[in-house]
Amino acid sequence: MLVSLNWLKNYVNIDGISPEELAEKVTKSGIEVDHIEYVAEKSTGVVVGYVESCEKHPDADKLNLCQVNVGDETLQIICGAPNVRQGQKVAVAKPGAVLPGNFKIKKVKLRGIESNGMICSLQELGIEEKYVPKEFAEGIFVFPEDVEIGESVEPLLNLSDAVLEFDLTPNRADCLSMLGVAYEVGALLDKPIEIPSESVQEAEAKAADYISVQVEDKELIPYYGAFVIKDVTIQPSPLWMRNYLTAAGIRPINNVVDITNYVLLEYGQPLHAFDYDRLNTKEIVVRSAKEGEKLITLDDVERTLTSENLVITNGKEPIALAGVMGGANTEVTAETKNILLEAAYFNGSSVRKTVKATGLRSESSTRFEKGVDPSRVKRAGLRACHLLEKYAAGKVQTGSVEVDTLDRTEKIVEMDTVTVNNRLGTEITTNEIATILQRLQFNYEQNGEIFTVFAPTRRGDIAIFEDMLEEVARIYGYDNLPFTLPSGQAQAGGLTKTQQLKRTVKSFLEGVGMLETRTYSLTSETFIGKLISPEIKELHPEPISLAMPMSEEHKYLRLSILPELLKTISYNIARNQVNLAYYELGSIFVTDEKVVTKQPDEQLRLAGVLTGKWLEHLWQQESKKVDFYVVKGIVEGLFEHLELNFTVEQAQLPDMHPGRTATISLNGKVIGFMGQLHPGLEKKLDLKETYVFDINMEQVLAAYHHEPSYTQIPRFPSVTRDIAFILDSEVKAGDVKATIEELGAPMVKQVQIFDLYNGENLPEGKKSVAYSLLYQDPEKTLVDEEVEASYQAIIEAVNAKYQAYVRS
Repeated sequence: MLVSLNWLKNYVNIDGISPEELAEKVTKSGIEVDHIEYVAEKSTGVVVGYVESCEKHPDADKLNLCQVNVGDETLQIICGAPNVRQGQKVAVAKPGAVLPGNFKIKKVKLRGIESNGMICSLQELGIEEKYVPKEFAEGIFVFPEDVEIGESVEPLLNLSDAVLEFDLTPNRADCLSMLGVAYEVGALLDKPIEIPSESVQEAEAKAADYISVQVEDKELIPYYGAFVIKDVTIQPSPLWMRNYLTAAGIRPINNVVDITNYVLLEYGQPLHAFDYDRLNTKEIVVRSAKEGEKLITLDDVERTLTSENLVITNGKEPIALAGVMGGANTEVTAETKNILLEAAYFNGSSVRKTVKATGLRSESSTRFEKGVDPSRVKRAGLRACHLLEKYAAGKVQTGSVEVDTLDRTEKIVEMDTVTVNNRLGTEITTNEIATILQRLQFNYEQNGEIFTVFAPTRRGDIAIFEDMLEEVARIYGYDNLPFTLPSGQAQAGGLTKTQQLKRTVKSFLEGVGMLETRTYSLTSETFIGKLISPEIKELHPEPISLAMPMSEEHKYLRLSILPELLKTISYNIARNQVNLAYYELGSIFVTDEKVVTKQPDEQLRLAGVLTGKWLEHLWQQESKKVDFYVVKGIVEGLFEHLELNFTVEQAQLPDMHPGRTATISLNGKVIGFMGQLHPGLEKKLDLKETYVFDINMEQVLAAYHHEPSYTQIPRFPSVTRDIAFILDSEVKAGDVKATIEELGAPMVKQVQIFDLYNGENLPEGKKSVAYSLLYQDPEKTLVDEEVEASYQAIIEAVNAKYQAYVRS
């Protein structure tokens, strides 16, 4: 909404407050002012002049020698404008005048003849191109005959005006009118509002003698009023009206059309003027359009209508799209003599459907969509009749022809001082609340501290206590509301334990080369039961189906992140992206009820999918594909980073490779799994070797306890010993590693498996597993005897426990 401050002054006194100050007050009240634009830069010494004579310059074909009366003198001015003529009243910058850009006017000679001043175009007066009427875009501006010679042009051309651009929220449709803005500003400044005149000198004949109105659907059109104005004179509208419309972004056309647009902006009520003589009937029928019915709108486009479009008809054919745009067949032209003026209330949703179907959006449709004031519909019609009578010499026929089932009831809201202060944390007195209601011009009844407020119909956004609470807070001033700093030892903005863990996990996974992705929380019936972690499967969860799924592919709340993650991998592989490593940290939804009567248990899980090459160095001719140990290494690295001890145990799970799958346990409880997908599932999804992991982060979070710690850098050298054991094939290398770590503590700081051998020179059913042991003491340098004693004790213990022997 563009608000001209000079226009606004007609309704509320804003003298003494600058545009910037007013914009700040309005913004602080909850309506944001996006921009302030001045119509023109400051100029001085520019007055109305009368061109008494206009002759060709003797030495220049494109220059004219003019004698211009400026009231106190007659100036000789040379003008090059193509439209300058004798008898015109024009804008004249006298010698000594200063135009925008600090351009000073002096006496000069042009082709040997003296010129004392300048006849100005609107652009030269600093008016932006968009505000310049088309007829004066290429020349000087010509004033109407009724302006006085010698008068300053500043008020005549609205040069001192500033335009505020309001960024309105959808609930503040009342401020889509100058009167609505006036009520708002009046409340902020505690100033009274002056309502414009709606008086009409009606003719003896009745409007009902010329027109009848029929409405087929009174729910969609609860009010339709028709006024008849005869013998109008089509001419330019008054200069002040053209200035106001231009400042509001509307191009002036003629007095009749301009008056309907002026009232639209003034009252927020759309109107439409039909050429009465082009109706060819004496009836107006408002109905839904027939399928395939045609209408050529004012933009000369033929529209094919549907039954969802409301139309105004002459009883035979459509003459307007209700609330959107008029028809070309009843357009007001220069020959129009008699007018049918429409003032109606159209259902916003119906207008919105028409706008969406046709692509037409107008100032009128915008206001109907957001809601107009029911109490102002007929009054807007009367205001337009007043202006048509005054500026178009129209004769307003008595009364209006209307269909009226419109509800103009004011909504009642109760509030009390105690509750208001409890909610706002203020100490506003009862008298202050009463004063605020008076400033808002809301009628109310008061019983002690209790107020019964009758919200005016112009404020359709007010219906409940919280709405009135907002009004009190706005006018009282948001700046005046008390504020307190957070108390206690909690640091504002600190992360919760869960947030810290999430960030730590994401940072680690992205550090090792994985990319985060986000997939649907919904999956299909085909995949709802796949790749569910063992500890979840033990709960026998029931899949949760949506009542109205958008597609069969997204019908169930997921029980595992992996299926949708695998679809993402498959999608990318189909587009030649073959080396992929994705992870997702998200929720699954678990319930044990066949019929869900409560919210499902939402559990946080971490899932990852890897395929293709994990490492590729072309120059070194080095390449490594993703395998089980890559995935295991990532999971190990993550738990080590979180300082948590976990165990891995070989397992066979549905949809997973029977020999390359393991469960992940924490504190003796299974919390997830990792391994390769089953080749059958890989084939179904068009995948090559693909490895996954899935971890219950709820359990990780419960065990996670981050406490900053410090390990001193060793000052003494370490000693490494390697040992290879011949073990039965069934013995797990990890169990032997755990035994070595237990027996070697505290001198053995690290145990790593670095080789596995099966083949020649080994008995059947045996394998060779090699371990590297790192010895170190933080307090001293170890001697060979200490290391050797520990080393031998480990060999003896392993040999005895696992019936093993050292490979020679």
